Amino acid sequence: MTLQKLTAIKVKSAVPGKYADGGGLWLVKRVDGGGQWVLRVTIYGRRREMGLGSLDAVSLKEARETAEHWRSVVRQGKDPIKERERLKREAAKTDSTLTSVAVEAFEARKAELKDDGKAGRWFSPLELHVLPKIGKIPVEEVDQQDIKTTLAPIWHEKADTARKAINRLAIVMRHAAAMGLDVDIQATDKAKALLGKSRHVTSHIPSLHWKEVPTFYDSLSEGTTTHLALRLLILSGLRSKPIRFCNLDQIEGDVWTVPAEYMKARKGKAVDFRVPLSSEMQSVIELAKPLARDGFLFPSVRKGVISDATMSRLMERRGMKARPHGFRSSLRTWSAEATDTSRDVAEMALAHVTGSQVERTYKRTDFLEQRRIMMERWADHVIGQMGDVVRIVRH
Repeated sequence: MTLQKLTAIKVKSAVPGKYADGGGLWLVKRVDGGGQWVLRVTIYGRRREMGLGSLDAVSLKEARETAEHWRSVVRQGKDPIKERERLKREAAKTDSTLTSVAVEAFEARKAELKDDGKAGRWFSPLELHVLPKIGKIPVEEVDQQDIKTTLAPIWHEKADTARKAINRLAIVMRHAAAMGLDVDIQATDKAKALLGKSRHVTSHIPSLHWKEVPTFYDSLSEGTTTHLALRLLILSGLRSKPIRFCNLDQIEGDVWTVPAEYMKARKGKAVDFRVPLSSEMQSVIELAKPLARDGFLFPSVRKGVISDATMSRLMERRGMKARPHGFRSSLRTWSAEATDTSRDVAEMALAHVTGSQVERTYKRTDFLEQRRIMMERWADHVIGQMGDVVRIVRH
């Protein structure tokens, strides 16, 4: 086998093409003047071709030394490409702490998260409750006892946070396994068994009974930004964010189209949501227009829009247990107890996803006209123009 056919001068002056140095080492020269060193070997009767680096970074001498190293690997009966990958994984293990892998797993999933995970809600359960305690441990050494000890203090007291933390941790462990690291991907399930069933009882956001809503609505009579925002929230059945970011550009006639970015859904799942404006909702919007800034109906005193806590604080100052989000429950209960509105229409009014994926694929209506009737009757109830029970005729 003839080796070292090339010279440094020939390497430098070679025109585009492929040049053999011998022993499977080739120089592939490109049209742009650059080049690549490539080693061709045969292992298990299979031809393999591995890059050894660019011509700019690797000299002829270095290429020959590297080629001889990998030829010796072949002589040992090993696939040089797989062996190189194995060595890379071994090297990576030195920095494969739980924290580093968790960060990598988060980065890999950002595209699935709303606003690329900028709000930090996906990562925060790990960042606050897991990584400060066991983040420095190599991920391959993390076991169910580590997880149990870490989450035991919040397992019953902060059950929802603990559930999110252990679910995120399971994703991190699976990501580590995909990296080729020798982790126990069942460690989180084993930890759950050790921790036992949570004693925490989920408490729902307090809400006003639908019969009490008219009295509260009537008390919001000052015409301030907060009062008007709360009125629109009650009438629309929407969450706080669409209300706070309500912009005149989103309203056309008697339809308010809430942009997908303000709707609660995973990234890629949210869609624009049309809200039929009842007569009372239109009146509230007209009252808010003089207060608008940059098109936003409910601006804050300084800049931007009112905060998420502004409406809650008003109710808190009045000594109320109910919170703004609870009015969605008030509306939904009213529709169930006081009307014959179909479940699909009532759930759509709250922008809830119902049915299977297949059902949603074929049922492409948002029941706008049916919701228009429902929301007009809800407004009548809220402003005290209806009795306790109404019947909405299906159309």
